[in-house]
Amino acid sequence: MLAFSMRVLHLADRLSDRGGACVWMRGVIDALSADHEVVLVVGSDDDPRRPAWPVRVRPGLEARTAVPVPLDDLASGADLVHLHNVVNPAVLEWAAGRTRSLLTVQDHRFFCPGRGKWTAAGEVCRLPLSRERCAACFEHDGYFREVHALTARRLAAAAALSVTVLSRYMRDELVAAGVPAARVSVVPPFVTDLSPAADGAPGESCVLFVGRLAEAKGVLAAVSAWRLSGVPLPLVLAGTGPLRRELERQAQVSAGPPLRVLGWVDRQRLASLYARARALLLPPLWQEPFGIVGLEAAAFGVPVVGWESGGVAEWHEGPPLVPWGDVPALGRALREAVDRREPRRLRFRRDEAIALLLSVYERVAAARGRD
Repeated sequence: MLAFSMRVLHLADRLSDRGGACVWMRGVIDALSADHEVVLVVGSDDDPRRPAWPVRVRPGLEARTAVPVPLDDLASGADLVHLHNVVNPAVLEWAAGRTRSLLTVQDHRFFCPGRGKWTAAGEVCRLPLSRERCAACFEHDGYFREVHALTARRLAAAAALSVTVLSRYMRDELVAAGVPAARVSVVPPFVTDLSPAADGAPGESCVLFVGRLAEAKGVLAAVSAWRLSGVPLPLVLAGTGPLRRELERQAQVSAGPPLRVLGWVDRQRLASLYARARALLLPPLWQEPFGIVGLEAAAFGVPVVGWESGGVAEWHEGPPLVPWGDVPALGRALREAVDRREPRRLRFRRDEAIALLLSVYERVAAARGRD
């Protein structure tokens, strides 16, 4: 742990009460604020929960394309600048030009212009970024050239920065794409803003899916596996996204145990869902950067039934993971999992993760000097 207090400027695309990236970032800043001076600057702020630390809005940080954002005035008094979920290439290049900057990469947009290492042919992609190879995942050449150029520009900026990621899987992908291995550190996330003490939460037992209702997250595979399993429990979908309307239509005509589409739920309600869930389904089609919802479920003793995808195996304990894409096997694993309760597991603890992050802060500060 650092023996001195730092002034850390955190930059992010947004502050929200939705999404694992925002939950993780908020947990990190909360933990740091006890001993360090922290400020968060975001492109947009729609989180109704007001944190104890200052938040400022600087439009442009949320941009996906290269939009100049004036930041020198904010960074002038900071000991370190930490970027979270920022993909605006102009901001990344500004940070790369500074001596004390750190980037946390939480998804594939730095090394995959497509669907998250999941090809248009419906296969796992295990090859590094390449203009020739990646073009096969796009129908329109003009759009591909635009997205590939953005991805390559982000990657070039990341290669000049110190980087943290949530899993060894993400580290390996960045290194394969050309980011120097010595610059990339793994700092796993931790469960935050939930209360695992919520035993006996009211409501019926269920099978649970938590996440964006999108094809890449595997929600359709989760519904199919649940139906195949024959498990006589409702499937509850906590999340929203482009497939919500289709899933609500399925729920209206579904025979057998009900399919319930809740939409987005706040953290208090999510804790109550975990407390009465008999299993969590986690079958992402994209290569999952980590899978924080699985870590949360495990903290409540909920078996996680999932596919081998990205970084999931690095934290997963309990029922063996199913080969990626095998829906019938996922259904069989679900049937076996609901009959047993797992011990509660906090696979990664907050103090340990923050200590790792602070050690990265110290290395960045020592190796790169002061602006």
